[in-house]
Amino acid sequence: MVFRKAELITSNLMLTENGIYCRILKPIMAARTNFDIYLEQQLKDPDFTKRFKKAGEAWDVALKLASLRKTSGLSQKELAKRVGTSQQQISRLESPAYEGHSLSMLRRVAEVLGATLYVEIQPNRHRKLSVIAEPKAIYGVKKKKIA
Repeated sequence: MVFRKAELITSNLMLTENGIYCRILKPIMAARTNFDIYLEQQLKDPDFTKRFKKAGEAWDVALKLASLRKTSGLSQKELAKRVGTSQQQISRLESPAYEGHSLSMLRRVAEVLGATLYVEIQPNRHRKLSVIAEPKAIYGVKKKKIA
């Protein structure tokens, strides 16, 4: 069995016959949990994958706001007072489940925390734009001529 460097961890020291201590290296066996297997199956569903990525974006915003606030040494209540909102609103902004972020509120919070808000909109990578050389044909129902 061949192990890459990343797969090895150090363990206890062992005394060899020569009186030299050396480290025993053991392979890391990454055991897959039931959740890993379940998630892998769910990610095969495009709708689930889309929702999963969207949830990840909400986590990013929530964790970043909480991290900036803590780094600034402010409580949610202190930040809310400086922003001019309620502690509950700051709590919502730091919640990964919350999807009601407004740009104006995020700007106000960022300004108080000494940060810059940056929003980026990118086109989907896999979306193919159709290019048509002629206009779309218009089809209609022929009317019978009455004699």
